[in-house]
Amino acid sequence: MLKLETHYLWDSWIADDGENYHLFVLQAPRSIGGPEHRHLNATVGHAVSSDLVNWDYLGTCLGPSDAGFDDLAIWTGSVVREQDRWRMFYTAVNTGGLHVFDQRVGSAVSTDLHHWERVGDGPVAEPDPRWYKTLALVPPPFETDARLEGRSETWRDPLAMKDPDGNGWHLLVTARSAFAGRNDDGVVAHATGPDLDHLTLGAPLCEPGAGFGQLEVLQSKQIDGRWVLVFTCHPQEMTDERIARTGHYCTWSVPSPGPLGPWDIDKARPFTAEPDLFAAPLIQQRDGTWALVGFRNTEPKGIDSFFIDDPIPVTLDDEGYLIAR
Repeated sequence: MLKLETHYLWDSWIADDGENYHLFVLQAPRSIGGPEHRHLNATVGHAVSSDLVNWDYLGTCLGPSDAGFDDLAIWTGSVVREQDRWRMFYTAVNTGGLHVFDQRVGSAVSTDLHHWERVGDGPVAEPDPRWYKTLALVPPPFETDARLEGRSETWRDPLAMKDPDGNGWHLLVTARSAFAGRNDDGVVAHATGPDLDHLTLGAPLCEPGAGFGQLEVLQSKQIDGRWVLVFTCHPQEMTDERIARTGHYCTWSVPSPGPLGPWDIDKARPFTAEPDLFAAPLIQQRDGTWALVGFRNTEPKGIDSFFIDDPIPVTLDDEGYLIAR
């Protein structure tokens, strides 16, 4: 367990260097007055563990820049090994006056997984309104403000993946379809490129209409030879029809024919063993088994659970869905 008396901890992602697990976790000081203020005060903390249970907290490793698209807060991302260095893609919001909107994706590189240097001074793979919803497409007052033209309401949680066949790289992003209603518009945006510096955005990898407003903290993993997509969605960001069908859960999975789907999100099922588990990385342990490592989103219940809990052993059932082991 990783729990700090001084900070709220929530979304996290993990890099494995072969010896240690490196946890990157969103954090905000408890001195801000309450967890409802954490999103505009978020930075990335770094902790190291050999067993996913006992963590050595190393402090902040990435915070807002002095100016630009990421000068307010840093949100969820992913880390991959890129030749002789590591690459982090992260979500950012800025001080342009749009609160938590105008979400963008940035990247940074590191050789030690703690000291990060930003790549360029602009965002990566910005949303294209041909496919993805922007603030220019949502109801007033936003659509009447020219400053918001082309800005994104939901564009975050970038997942970088090396193509398993050696055909460059993929970047998956939590997005909303431009062609579906609220809480029914969650899709997986997709960018590709020969390397991580040259990514081209394309159409989403799934269709909207499954009753999810957001497919957050995307993970595409291969477990015992079978691919599965795991994502998170707040119950309040689902349609009434989805909740009536499958209940109030936060973590979801859907079997995959491959690392890029295609996915039928309508067939997603909840991880029922932990209804409140949220933004939990799916990690392979040293014995080859898999576990979820995350926090429980009990804020709506008035319960403070802003810490990273111990691993939850998981596997896939006969149909390819994620279940507790």
